[in-house]
Amino acid sequence: MKSDAQLKKDVMAELEWDPAINASQVGVAVKNGVITLTGHLDTYAEKNAVERAVARVGGVQAIAVEMDVKLEPNHRRNDADIAAAAESAFKWHALIPAERIRVKVEKGWVTLSGEVDWEYQRHNAEKAIHNLLGVVGVSNAITLKAQAAPGNITLRIKDALTRQAEEEAKHIEVSVKGSRAILQGTVHSWAERSAAAGAVWAAPGIAEVVNELRVSG
Repeated sequence: MKSDAQLKKDVMAELEWDPAINASQVGVAVKNGVITLTGHLDTYAEKNAVERAVARVGGVQAIAVEMDVKLEPNHRRNDADIAAAAESAFKWHALIPAERIRVKVEKGWVTLSGEVDWEYQRHNAEKAIHNLLGVVGVSNAITLKAQAAPGNITLRIKDALTRQAEEEAKHIEVSVKGSRAILQGTVHSWAERSAAAGAVWAAPGIAEVVNELRVSG
């Protein structure tokens, strides 16, 4: 198990390694494997790049994000322009049902609403906003359309986890109550934890995933 000092060193090295990140603007604190990120970043895209970089580091138990976005003058856009850019991004994205998503922008903060069929559609809608100029944050209030889950859904989820990572799946317990899936057990990294949740979201009839997986030392 990595010490907090070693983990901090690894996180900072990963931030410095990523060319999309200005590591000098990011503060890193570590306690019992929990990473706290602070700082003021120039774009929302960079904020997301920082979070992804930290998630790649082995030994990370959890991530607390206390960073905010302070736009440089050349990155600022008015709310109407941001809303138009968002709607255009949706229309050109093959995996997003643009006609079912509504966009509201207030002082650079984008709120998405509407109803879609699958989590990947909701996820891609939010992801499409990340790199738009002028955005300082995103609230994803898109809901999933209710659909009945097959009777063997728990087994199908377990099979999917096994296909993707057989050894890790042995340490993951899945329970389904209605449209809610609960993951419990241990994985080796924060990235594996996110991947397991992603596999569950692909199951038909699942509208909520409660990820209680722990990252082992």
